Amino acid sequence: MTLWATIASEAAAESSLWEAALRAPQEREELPIFSTLGDSRYALASETIYEGYLLHYGRSRLFDADCGDTAVLLGDYLYAHGLVRLARLGDVDPVADLAELISLCTQLRATGATAPRLDGTAWAATCAALGSGDRALDQARTGLRLAGDAGPLLALATERAGTEPVERALAAHGARVEYDTARG
Repeated sequence: MTLWATIASEAAAESSLWEAALRAPQEREELPIFSTLGDSRYALASETIYEGYLLHYGRSRLFDADCGDTAVLLGDYLYAHGLVRLARLGDVDPVADLAELISLCTQLRATGATAPRLDGTAWAATCAALGSGDRALDQARTGLRLAGDAGPLLALATERAGTEPVERALAAHGARVEYDTARG
């Protein structure tokens, strides 16, 4: 079963609401965004969580939720399900890293500090360093959180995954996520 089929089938098995929200298979956009930047062991979990992010803030690749409440609840389910999937691997560092990423992106959205290069760079660096235990990731996220400086995150992502893959991921992310340009 593909990563995409797994996300879809598990969501459908969890709730008839999630099943009803699924796009038809031929309408799904099975495009990995950030999971290709890091360790393949974490691809399913990171794409599950990213799909939840897209339900909250952009255009989902797999679901077409018909109302805002359904999209938010489904997004929350996918966040939680992705974290549980990571926890089953037996290492707490990736769980903490993706939980911190969700928190950071929520903070950016709440303060209006949104732009594709801010949250996208946080996603890229986190996925590229996921499971490595690299404390440079913590320091770089703190720089974004406190000073709005995404430079250290971008440097970490490109060091780990390469400039071209990171730029492709950021472009794909920017095309999927909605930003309030009046606020940030």
